[in-house]
Amino acid sequence: MNYFSYFSEIEDTFVRRRGKHLLLSPMDWAMIESWKERGVPLHVALRAIEHAFDSYESKKRKRSVKTLLYCQEEVEAQYAEWLESRVGSHEEAQNEGDEDAKSPFPRAVVLEHLARSREELMKLVGGRRHSSADEFSEALTRAAVLLEELENDYPAAAQPDARKLEESLTGIERMLDETIRKTVSDDDLKSVSAEIDAQLKPYKRHMDKAAYGETYDNLLRKRLRERLGVPRLSLFFL
Repeated sequence: MNYFSYFSEIEDTFVRRRGKHLLLSPMDWAMIESWKERGVPLHVALRAIEHAFDSYESKKRKRSVKTLLYCQEEVEAQYAEWLESRVGSHEEAQNEGDEDAKSPFPRAVVLEHLARSREELMKLVGGRRHSSADEFSEALTRAAVLLEELENDYPAAAQPDARKLEESLTGIERMLDETIRKTVSDDDLKSVSAEIDAQLKPYKRHMDKAAYGETYDNLLRKRLRERLGVPRLSLFFL
């Protein structure tokens, strides 16, 4: 993860979650640089930004988020927790008992899942007819790089936190889903939408509008992923 990617990934995540394009201020860029210089891992910063927006969206607020400063407190909290998780070593954790018994996902299985998912994403990039510069291929490559960072970070934790890892994976999936929606052809989108309409038609009148909309969106994301061969990254698909 080079210097430029650290800045661009944070900017992309902030703008994507805000929902409207907004140029970062000089203060925002200075804050990102301070995170970089202090050694805040990119995946920690991205997870914190996603979490800050999740919390914001869970409450009805009239004011919109206008600056990355809104996420600073969450980034600092997540970074402090990450540093704490580095205390001790893998061997010391094992001496205290079977660490896998404390987690729903054994460490080796998680690492295998991350490696396999990363390889599948890069195979998709290699199989694309278009150049590696097209938007979808770029998103796949970015996702693979972020997975590699998580893959390298996870073994170093004395007590791996599967919940936080899942939050990071959810953020990567959000980025991929948004790119898929922007880059999929109109014909493919119409075809998938028609399939979902037919599937949900018998149940539509029994569902309230919000539930129907959420179900529709979930199925649309699922069908588009399947059509493009994009693997699910969530730990629940181990």
